Amino acid sequence: MTSSVRPRVLIADDYPDMVTAVSRMLALDCDIVGSAGDCSAVVEAAHRLRPDVIVLDVNLQRVRSVEACREITRAYPQMKVIVFTVMDDPTISKAFVEAGAHAFLLKVASADLLATIKRLCADQG
Repeated sequence: MTSSVRPRVLIADDYPDMVTAVSRMLALDCDIVGSAGDCSAVVEAAHRLRPDVIVLDVNLQRVRSVEACREITRAYPQMKVIVFTVMDDPTISKAFVEAGAHAFLLKVASADLLATIKRLCADQG
């Protein structure tokens, strides 16, 4: 991806207000291509929409969300998965990193989300 192209982002969170908040936060710099509220929906949306980045909440059925991350990153290695959560747990972050996640951010550090998306997309070069 070149720097002139806006990252295409899929937001996966089971809380609609969080989807809205993240969408608004990213809208000036990213194209929000869709949202998903559960693990099956995020996997299906990844296949159908082919976003550059998926912002994935841990609480989408925790064990299954790790599996969804693994399935997506295996099928689409170029797709960047950012786990975005309130849960500051090294065991959880380790499971997602092992499943292929590219970043693990706490929702309290939401200001870092856009910078992380830009960095990951620039790394695709």
